[in-house]
Amino acid sequence: MGERMVVIGGDATGMAAASQARRLRGADELEIVVFEKGNHASYSACGIPYWVSGDVGDAEDLIARTPAEHRARDIDLRLRTEVTEIDPAGRQVLSRDLGTGAQSWTSYDKLVLATGATPVRPPLPGIDAEGVYGVQTLDDGQAVIDGLAAATGRDAVVVGAGYIGVEMAEALVRRGFRVTMVTRGAEPMSTLDPDMGALVREAMVGMGIRVVTNAEVTAMRTGSDGRVRAVTTAAAGYPADVVILGIGVRPATDLARRAGLPLGEDGGLLTDLAQRVRGYDDIWAGGDCVEVLDLVSGTLRHVALGTHANKHGQVIGSGVGGGYATFPGVVGTAISKVCDLEVARTGLGEKDARRAGLQFHSVTIESTGRAGYFPGAEPMTVKMLAERRTGRLLGVQIVGRDGAGKRIDTAAVALTARMTVEQVISLDLGYAPPFSPVWDPVLVAARAAARAVARGH
Repeated sequence: MGERMVVIGGDATGMAAASQARRLRGADELEIVVFEKGNHASYSACGIPYWVSGDVGDAEDLIARTPAEHRARDIDLRLRTEVTEIDPAGRQVLSRDLGTGAQSWTSYDKLVLATGATPVRPPLPGIDAEGVYGVQTLDDGQAVIDGLAAATGRDAVVVGAGYIGVEMAEALVRRGFRVTMVTRGAEPMSTLDPDMGALVREAMVGMGIRVVTNAEVTAMRTGSDGRVRAVTTAAAGYPADVVILGIGVRPATDLARRAGLPLGEDGGLLTDLAQRVRGYDDIWAGGDCVEVLDLVSGTLRHVALGTHANKHGQVIGSGVGGGYATFPGVVGTAISKVCDLEVARTGLGEKDARRAGLQFHSVTIESTGRAGYFPGAEPMTVKMLAERRTGRLLGVQIVGRDGAGKRIDTAAVALTARMTVEQVISLDLGYAPPFSPVWDPVLVAARAAARAVARGH
Protein backbone atom coordinates (compact mmCIF):
# COMPACT_ATOMS: atom_id res chain seq x y z
CA MET A 1 0.00 0.00 0.00
CA GLY A 2 1.23 3.49 -0.84
CA GLU A 3 1.06 6.57 1.37
CA ARG A 4 -1.45 9.41 1.24
CA MET A 5 -0.48 13.06 1.20
CA VAL A 6 -3.28 15.46 2.18
CA VAL A 7 -2.89 19.15 1.35
CA ILE A 8 -5.10 21.87 2.84
CA GLY A 9 -5.07 24.83 0.44
CA GLY A 10 -4.73 24.73 -3.32
CA ASP A 11 -2.83 27.86 -4.25
CA ALA A 12 0.92 28.57 -4.43
CA THR A 13 2.34 26.49 -1.58
CA GLY A 14 -0.20 23.69 -1.69
CA MET A 15 -0.06 22.99 -5.41
CA ALA A 16 3.71 23.51 -5.60
CA ALA A 17 4.12 20.93 -2.82
CA ALA A 18 1.73 18.50 -4.51
CA SER A 19 3.40 18.91 -7.90
CA GLN A 20 6.92 18.48 -6.53
CA ALA A 21 5.93 15.40 -4.52
CA ARG A 22 4.32 13.92 -7.62
CA ARG A 23 7.54 14.47 -9.62
CA LEU A 24 9.42 12.45 -7.03
CA ARG A 25 6.86 9.74 -6.34
CA GLY A 26 4.39 8.11 -8.71
CA ALA A 27 0.70 7.57 -8.06
CA ASP A 28 1.29 3.95 -7.06
CA GLU A 29 3.59 5.13 -4.22
CA LEU A 30 1.85 8.32 -3.15
CA GLU A 31 -1.81 9.30 -3.34
CA ILE A 32 -2.25 13.09 -3.25
CA VAL A 33 -5.50 14.74 -2.13
CA VAL A 34 -5.82 18.54 -2.12
CA PHE A 35 -8.70 20.35 -0.41
CA GLU A 36 -9.38 23.90 -1.63
CA LYS A 37 -12.41 25.79 -0.32
CA GLY A 38 -12.42 28.27 -3.20
CA ASN A 39 -13.35 27.94 -6.86
CA HIS A 40 -9.80 28.18 -8.21
CA ALA A 41 -6.32 26.76 -7.62
CA SER A 42 -2.80 27.74 -8.70
CA TYR A 43 -3.46 31.40 -9.44
CA SER A 44 -1.63 34.68 -8.87
CA ALA A 45 -3.44 36.79 -6.28
CA CYS A 46 -0.70 39.41 -6.73
CA GLY A 47 -1.98 40.01 -10.26
CA ILE A 48 -5.53 40.91 -9.23
CA PRO A 49 -4.98 44.71 -9.06
CA TYR A 50 -3.57 44.59 -12.59
CA TRP A 51 -6.58 42.61 -13.77
CA VAL A 52 -8.86 45.23 -12.21
CA SER A 53 -6.89 48.03 -13.88
CA GLY A 54 -7.06 46.35 -17.29
CA ASP A 55 -3.37 45.52 -17.65
CA VAL A 56 -4.31 41.83 -17.43
CA GLY A 57 -7.14 40.97 -19.75
CA ASP A 58 -8.82 38.03 -18.07
CA ALA A 59 -8.83 35.98 -14.87
CA GLU A 60 -7.67 32.97 -16.85
CA ASP A 61 -4.39 34.79 -17.50
CA LEU A 62 -3.66 34.63 -13.76
CA ILE A 63 -4.08 30.85 -13.51
CA ALA A 64 -0.77 28.99 -13.69
CA ARG A 65 -2.26 25.50 -14.03
CA THR A 66 -5.90 24.47 -14.34
CA PRO A 67 -7.61 21.90 -12.09
CA ALA A 68 -7.84 19.56 -15.10
CA GLU A 69 -4.07 19.77 -15.59
CA HIS A 70 -3.45 18.89 -11.94
CA ARG A 71 -5.90 16.00 -12.07
CA ALA A 72 -4.24 14.69 -15.23
CA ARG A 73 -1.11 14.26 -13.11
CA ASP A 74 -2.97 12.11 -10.57
CA ILE A 75 -3.50 14.89 -8.05
CA ASP A 76 -6.99 14.60 -6.54
CA LEU A 77 -7.89 18.31 -6.36
CA ARG A 78 -11.21 18.92 -4.61
CA LEU A 79 -12.48 22.47 -5.09
CA ARG A 80 -15.23 24.00 -2.97
CA THR A 81 -14.27 21.66 -0.14
CA GLU A 82 -13.31 23.12 3.23
CA VAL A 83 -11.34 21.33 5.93
CA THR A 84 -13.00 22.10 9.26
CA GLU A 85 -10.98 19.97 11.67
CA ILE A 86 -7.52 18.40 11.96
CA ASP A 87 -6.98 15.38 14.20
CA PRO A 88 -3.18 15.02 14.52
CA ALA A 89 -3.43 12.06 16.89
CA GLY A 90 -5.70 10.14 14.54
CA ARG A 91 -3.89 11.46 11.45
CA GLN A 92 -7.09 12.52 9.71
CA VAL A 93 -8.93 15.66 8.61
CA LEU A 94 -12.65 16.44 8.47
CA SER A 95 -13.85 18.17 5.28
CA ARG A 96 -17.16 19.62 4.13
CA ASP A 97 -18.37 19.88 0.55
CA LEU A 98 -19.56 23.49 0.31
CA GLY A 99 -22.03 22.57 -2.41
CA THR A 100 -23.81 19.66 -0.77
CA GLY A 101 -22.85 20.14 2.87
CA ALA A 102 -21.66 16.52 3.07
CA GLN A 103 -18.86 15.87 5.58
CA SER A 104 -16.26 13.12 5.63
CA TRP A 105 -13.00 12.15 7.34
CA THR A 106 -9.85 11.57 5.27
CA SER A 107 -6.81 9.87 6.75
CA TYR A 108 -3.27 10.96 5.93
CA ASP A 109 0.30 9.80 6.21
CA LYS A 110 1.66 13.24 5.29
CA LEU A 111 -0.25 16.48 5.94
CA VAL A 112 0.54 19.86 4.39
CA LEU A 113 -1.00 23.08 5.71
CA ALA A 114 -1.12 25.75 3.03
CA THR A 115 -4.07 27.75 4.32
CA GLY A 116 -2.64 31.14 3.39
CA ALA A 117 -3.64 34.42 5.00
CA THR A 118 -6.94 36.13 5.78
CA PRO A 119 -7.56 39.81 4.96
CA VAL A 120 -7.98 41.98 8.04
CA ARG A 121 -11.66 42.99 8.22
CA PRO A 122 -12.31 45.01 11.38
CA PRO A 123 -15.81 44.81 12.92
CA LEU A 124 -16.86 48.29 11.82
CA PRO A 125 -20.47 49.36 11.21
CA GLY A 126 -21.30 48.75 7.54
CA ILE A 127 -18.19 46.65 6.86
CA ASP A 128 -20.33 43.95 5.21
CA ALA A 129 -22.42 46.37 3.16
CA GLU A 130 -22.84 45.95 -0.58
CA GLY A 131 -20.07 47.78 -2.38
CA VAL A 132 -17.36 46.99 0.21
CA TYR A 133 -14.75 44.59 -1.18
CA GLY A 134 -11.68 42.70 -0.06
CA VAL A 135 -9.05 41.63 -2.59
CA GLN A 136 -7.70 38.16 -1.89
CA THR A 137 -9.05 35.64 -4.40
CA LEU A 138 -10.02 35.57 -8.07
CA ASP A 139 -13.65 35.61 -6.96
CA ASP A 140 -12.89 38.81 -5.02
CA GLY A 141 -11.33 40.33 -8.13
CA GLN A 142 -14.36 39.45 -10.24
CA ALA A 143 -16.65 40.93 -7.57
CA VAL A 144 -14.69 44.19 -7.66
CA ILE A 145 -14.83 44.37 -11.45
CA ASP A 146 -18.58 43.68 -11.44
CA GLY A 147 -19.08 46.20 -8.64
CA LEU A 148 -17.20 48.92 -10.50
CA ALA A 149 -19.31 48.31 -13.60
CA ALA A 150 -22.53 48.47 -11.57
CA ALA A 151 -21.63 51.54 -9.48
CA THR A 152 -23.93 54.50 -10.16
CA GLY A 153 -21.38 57.04 -8.90
CA ARG A 154 -17.65 57.47 -9.45
CA ASP A 155 -16.35 57.89 -5.90
CA ALA A 156 -14.12 55.20 -4.45
CA VAL A 157 -12.37 54.91 -1.09
CA VAL A 158 -9.43 52.62 -0.39
CA VAL A 159 -8.97 51.82 3.30
CA GLY A 160 -5.34 51.01 4.04
CA ALA A 161 -2.17 52.00 2.21
CA GLY A 162 -0.11 48.85 1.94
CA TYR A 163 0.95 47.30 -1.35
CA ILE A 164 -2.51 46.04 -2.31
CA GLY A 165 -4.16 49.30 -1.23
CA VAL A 166 -1.79 51.44 -3.28
CA GLU A 167 -2.04 49.17 -6.32
CA MET A 168 -5.84 49.13 -6.11
CA ALA A 169 -5.96 52.92 -5.78
CA GLU A 170 -4.09 53.23 -9.06
CA ALA A 171 -6.36 50.63 -10.67
CA LEU A 172 -9.46 52.61 -9.64
CA VAL A 173 -8.02 55.84 -11.04
CA ARG A 174 -7.43 54.09 -14.33
CA ARG A 175 -11.03 52.90 -14.26
CA GLY A 176 -12.17 56.52 -14.07
CA PHE A 177 -12.98 56.81 -10.37
CA ARG A 178 -12.30 59.67 -8.00
CA VAL A 179 -10.19 57.97 -5.35
CA THR A 180 -9.61 58.73 -1.69
CA MET A 181 -7.13 56.65 0.29
CA VAL A 182 -7.48 56.61 4.07
CA THR A 183 -4.66 55.26 6.24
CA ARG A 184 -3.90 55.45 9.93
CA GLY A 185 -0.20 55.69 9.12
CA ALA A 186 1.79 58.90 8.80
CA GLU A 187 2.47 58.05 5.15
CA PRO A 188 1.44 55.34 2.66
CA MET A 189 3.30 52.03 2.75
CA SER A 190 4.21 51.53 6.39
CA THR A 191 6.93 49.05 5.37
CA LEU A 192 8.86 52.11 4.17
CA ASP A 193 10.25 54.73 6.50
CA PRO A 194 7.99 57.83 6.56
CA ASP A 195 10.44 59.98 4.60
CA MET A 196 10.34 57.46 1.74
CA GLY A 197 6.60 56.95 2.11
CA ALA A 198 6.19 60.69 1.59
CA LEU A 199 7.57 60.27 -1.94
CA VAL A 200 4.87 57.68 -2.62
CA ARG A 201 2.19 60.05 -1.31
CA GLU A 202 3.44 62.84 -3.57
CA ALA A 203 3.17 60.55 -6.58
CA MET A 204 -0.34 59.47 -5.61
CA VAL A 205 -1.46 63.06 -5.15
CA GLY A 206 0.03 63.80 -8.56
CA MET A 207 -2.26 61.12 -10.01
CA GLY A 208 -5.28 62.87 -8.50
CA ILE A 209 -5.67 60.57 -5.48
CA ARG A 210 -6.67 62.24 -2.23
CA VAL A 211 -4.48 60.73 0.51
CA VAL A 212 -5.75 61.03 4.08
CA THR A 213 -3.12 60.06 6.65
CA ASN A 214 -3.20 59.61 10.44
CA ALA A 215 -6.89 58.75 10.18
CA GLU A 216 -8.76 55.77 11.64
CA VAL A 217 -11.89 54.63 9.81
CA THR A 218 -14.86 54.43 12.17
CA ALA A 219 -17.69 53.23 9.90
CA MET A 220 -19.03 52.59 6.42
CA ARG A 221 -22.19 54.66 6.07
CA THR A 222 -24.92 53.03 4.01
CA GLY A 223 -28.04 54.15 2.19
CA SER A 224 -31.59 52.83 2.55
CA ASP A 225 -30.80 50.20 -0.09
CA GLY A 226 -27.97 48.78 2.03
CA ARG A 227 -25.22 49.98 -0.32
CA VAL A 228 -22.21 51.84 0.98
CA ARG A 229 -22.43 55.60 0.58
CA ALA A 230 -19.49 56.97 2.57
CA VAL A 231 -16.50 56.12 4.73
CA THR A 232 -16.22 58.05 7.97
CA THR A 233 -13.36 58.87 10.32
CA ALA A 234 -13.46 60.76 13.61
CA ALA A 235 -12.81 63.97 11.70
CA ALA A 236 -14.61 63.66 8.36
CA GLY A 237 -16.65 61.63 5.91
CA TYR A 238 -15.74 60.68 2.35
CA PRO A 239 -18.28 59.78 -0.33
CA ALA A 240 -17.97 56.23 -1.57
CA ASP A 241 -19.81 54.24 -4.20
CA VAL A 242 -17.13 51.57 -3.88
CA VAL A 243 -14.85 50.73 -0.94
CA ILE A 244 -11.72 48.57 -1.21
CA LEU A 245 -10.22 47.12 1.97
CA GLY A 246 -6.43 46.97 1.88
CA ILE A 247 -5.71 46.89 5.60
CA GLY A 248 -3.41 43.89 5.52
CA VAL A 249 -3.60 40.18 6.25
CA ARG A 250 -3.08 37.77 9.14
CA PRO A 251 -2.08 34.09 8.99
CA ALA A 252 -5.09 31.82 8.42
CA THR A 253 -4.25 29.50 11.31
CA ASP A 254 -7.52 29.11 13.23
CA LEU A 255 -7.70 25.49 12.06
CA ALA A 256 -4.13 24.85 13.23
CA ARG A 257 -4.76 26.60 16.54
CA ARG A 258 -7.77 24.40 17.28
CA ALA A 259 -5.61 21.35 16.53
CA GLY A 260 -3.00 22.49 19.05
CA LEU A 261 -0.23 23.13 16.53
CA PRO A 262 2.51 25.61 17.56
CA LEU A 263 2.06 29.27 16.58
CA GLY A 264 4.41 32.23 16.85
CA GLU A 265 3.91 35.78 18.11
CA ASP A 266 2.45 36.92 14.77
CA GLY A 267 0.01 34.00 14.74
CA GLY A 268 1.82 31.99 12.06
CA LEU A 269 2.74 28.33 12.28
CA LEU A 270 6.25 27.53 13.49
CA THR A 271 8.34 25.20 11.34
CA ASP A 272 11.90 23.96 11.00
CA LEU A 273 14.13 24.70 8.00
CA ALA A 274 12.52 21.83 6.05
CA GLN A 275 9.07 23.42 6.69
CA ARG A 276 8.02 20.65 9.08
CA VAL A 277 5.73 21.91 11.83
CA ARG A 278 7.72 21.89 15.04
CA GLY A 279 7.09 18.76 17.06
CA TYR A 280 5.39 16.84 14.22
CA ASP A 281 7.20 14.48 11.85
CA ASP A 282 4.21 14.07 9.53
CA ILE A 283 2.94 17.67 9.19
CA TRP A 284 4.43 20.41 7.02
CA ALA A 285 3.35 24.04 6.55
CA GLY A 286 4.31 26.89 4.25
CA GLY A 287 3.27 30.11 2.58
CA ASP A 288 1.30 32.91 4.18
CA CYS A 289 0.23 30.78 7.17
CA VAL A 290 3.76 30.41 8.63
CA GLU A 291 6.35 32.61 10.26
CA VAL A 292 9.79 32.80 8.67
CA LEU A 293 13.25 33.65 9.91
CA ASP A 294 14.37 37.20 9.17
CA LEU A 295 18.02 36.76 8.20
CA VAL A 296 18.88 40.35 9.08
CA SER A 297 17.32 40.71 12.53
CA GLY A 298 17.44 37.02 13.47
CA THR A 299 13.78 37.08 14.56
CA LEU A 300 10.68 35.28 13.31
CA ARG A 301 8.00 37.24 11.50
CA HIS A 302 5.03 36.86 9.19
CA VAL A 303 5.76 37.85 5.58
CA ALA A 304 2.96 37.19 3.09
CA LEU A 305 4.54 36.99 -0.38
CA GLY A 306 4.04 34.63 -3.29
CA THR A 307 7.78 34.24 -3.84
CA HIS A 308 8.21 32.60 -0.44
CA ALA A 309 5.03 30.56 -0.81
CA ASN A 310 6.22 28.90 -4.00
CA LYS A 311 9.64 28.14 -2.53
CA HIS A 312 8.03 26.66 0.58
CA GLY A 313 5.96 24.39 -1.64
CA GLN A 314 9.06 23.13 -3.43
CA VAL A 315 10.78 22.42 -0.11
CA ILE A 316 7.74 20.63 1.31
CA GLY A 317 7.19 18.58 -1.83
CA SER A 318 10.81 17.47 -1.74
CA GLY A 319 10.48 16.37 1.87
CA VAL A 320 7.23 14.49 1.32
CA GLY A 321 8.61 12.96 -1.86
CA GLY A 322 11.61 11.48 -0.09
CA GLY A 323 14.19 14.12 -0.91
CA TYR A 324 15.53 16.94 1.23
CA ALA A 325 15.47 20.71 0.87
CA THR A 326 15.44 23.68 3.23
CA PHE A 327 14.22 27.26 3.31
CA PRO A 328 16.78 29.30 5.26
CA GLY A 329 14.80 32.52 5.66
CA VAL A 330 14.10 35.91 4.11
CA VAL A 331 15.47 39.43 4.03
CA GLY A 332 12.06 40.98 3.39
CA THR A 333 12.29 42.09 -0.23
CA ALA A 334 9.21 43.64 -1.83
CA ILE A 335 8.50 45.80 -4.87
CA SER A 336 5.50 47.66 -6.24
CA LYS A 337 4.63 50.70 -8.33
CA VAL A 338 2.39 53.75 -8.38
CA CYS A 339 1.84 54.69 -12.01
CA ASP A 340 5.44 54.93 -13.25
CA LEU A 341 6.94 55.39 -9.78
CA GLU A 342 8.70 52.22 -8.63
CA VAL A 343 8.86 51.44 -4.91
CA ALA A 344 11.08 48.75 -3.40
CA ARG A 345 12.54 47.76 -0.08
CA THR A 346 14.58 44.98 1.51
CA GLY A 347 15.97 44.31 4.96
CA LEU A 348 15.16 46.52 7.93
CA GLY A 349 13.71 50.00 8.09
CA GLU A 350 14.50 52.33 10.96
CA LYS A 351 11.57 51.12 13.09
CA ASP A 352 12.50 47.48 12.44
CA ALA A 353 16.14 48.06 13.37
CA ARG A 354 15.21 49.80 16.62
CA ARG A 355 12.81 46.99 17.50
CA ALA A 356 15.64 44.50 16.94
CA GLY A 357 17.87 46.48 19.32
CA LEU A 358 20.34 47.46 16.60
CA GLN A 359 22.29 50.70 16.45
CA PHE A 360 22.61 52.03 12.94
CA HIS A 361 23.47 54.82 10.57
CA SER A 362 20.89 55.95 8.01
CA VAL A 363 21.77 57.77 4.78
CA THR A 364 19.67 58.96 1.86
CA ILE A 365 21.06 59.89 -1.55
CA GLU A 366 19.63 61.24 -4.79
CA SER A 367 20.83 59.86 -8.12
CA THR A 368 19.52 58.88 -11.55
CA GLY A 369 18.74 55.57 -13.18
CA ARG A 370 20.96 56.32 -16.19
CA ALA A 371 23.96 58.51 -16.81
CA GLY A 372 22.81 62.06 -16.08
CA TYR A 373 23.52 63.21 -19.63
CA PHE A 374 21.67 60.30 -21.26
CA PRO A 375 18.16 60.97 -22.57
CA GLY A 376 15.42 59.75 -20.25
CA ALA A 377 17.49 59.83 -17.05
CA GLU A 378 15.04 59.98 -14.13
CA PRO A 379 15.68 60.83 -10.47
CA MET A 380 15.98 58.06 -7.90
CA THR A 381 16.09 58.16 -4.10
CA VAL A 382 17.98 55.44 -2.23
CA LYS A 383 17.96 55.08 1.54
CA MET A 384 20.41 52.71 3.23
CA LEU A 385 20.88 51.53 6.80
CA ALA A 386 24.20 50.22 8.12
CA GLU A 387 25.04 48.85 11.55
CA ARG A 388 27.21 51.09 13.71
CA ARG A 389 30.80 49.93 14.21
CA THR A 390 30.56 46.83 11.97
CA GLY A 391 29.14 48.55 8.90
CA ARG A 392 26.93 45.52 8.16
CA LEU A 393 24.24 46.38 5.63
CA LEU A 394 20.83 46.34 7.36
CA GLY A 395 18.35 47.59 4.80
CA VAL A 396 17.69 49.51 1.59
CA GLN A 397 14.68 51.41 0.27
CA ILE A 398 14.42 52.73 -3.29
CA VAL A 399 11.85 55.06 -4.84
CA GLY A 400 12.25 56.21 -8.44
CA ARG A 401 11.47 55.64 -12.09
CA ASP A 402 13.13 54.10 -15.11
CA GLY A 403 14.03 50.70 -13.67
CA ALA A 404 14.76 51.90 -10.16
CA GLY A 405 12.82 49.16 -8.39
CA LYS A 406 14.71 46.09 -9.55
CA ARG A 407 17.95 47.54 -8.22
CA ILE A 408 16.65 46.31 -4.87
CA ASP A 409 17.76 42.81 -5.88
CA THR A 410 21.41 43.87 -5.59
CA ALA A 411 20.74 44.91 -2.01
CA ALA A 412 18.82 41.69 -1.28
CA VAL A 413 21.79 39.59 -2.36
CA ALA A 414 24.16 41.71 -0.30
CA LEU A 415 21.93 41.34 2.77
CA THR A 416 21.71 37.58 2.34
CA ALA A 417 25.50 37.42 2.15
CA ARG A 418 25.76 39.61 5.29
CA MET A 419 27.98 42.07 3.44
CA THR A 420 29.23 45.32 4.91
CA VAL A 421 28.62 48.57 3.10
CA GLU A 422 32.35 48.71 2.35
CA GLN A 423 32.02 45.38 0.54
CA VAL A 424 28.94 46.61 -1.32
CA ILE A 425 30.98 49.53 -2.70
CA SER A 426 33.32 47.02 -4.37
CA LEU A 427 30.58 45.08 -6.16
CA ASP A 428 31.30 44.76 -9.88
CA LEU A 429 27.96 45.98 -11.25
CA GLY A 430 27.18 46.49 -14.91
CA TYR A 431 27.61 49.96 -16.39
CA ALA A 432 26.68 51.68 -19.62
CA PRO A 433 25.11 55.14 -19.92
CA PRO A 434 21.64 53.83 -20.98
CA PHE A 435 21.46 51.66 -17.84
CA SER A 436 23.33 53.37 -15.02
CA PRO A 437 25.67 56.17 -14.02
CA VAL A 438 29.31 55.16 -13.59
CA TRP A 439 28.52 54.85 -9.89
CA ASP A 440 25.28 52.91 -9.59
CA PRO A 441 22.84 54.54 -7.10
CA VAL A 442 23.12 51.55 -4.74
CA LEU A 443 26.90 52.01 -4.68
CA VAL A 444 26.54 55.76 -4.10
CA ALA A 445 24.36 55.01 -1.08
CA ALA A 446 26.88 52.45 0.15
CA ARG A 447 29.68 55.03 -0.08
CA ALA A 448 27.61 57.48 1.97
CA ALA A 449 26.83 54.77 4.53
CA ALA A 450 30.50 53.74 4.75
CA ARG A 451 31.50 57.35 5.45
CA ALA A 452 28.89 57.53 8.23
CA VAL A 453 30.24 54.31 9.77
CA ALA A 454 33.81 55.62 9.57
CA ARG A 455 32.82 58.87 11.30
CA GLY A 456 31.19 56.79 14.02
CA HIS A 457 28.46 59.29 14.98
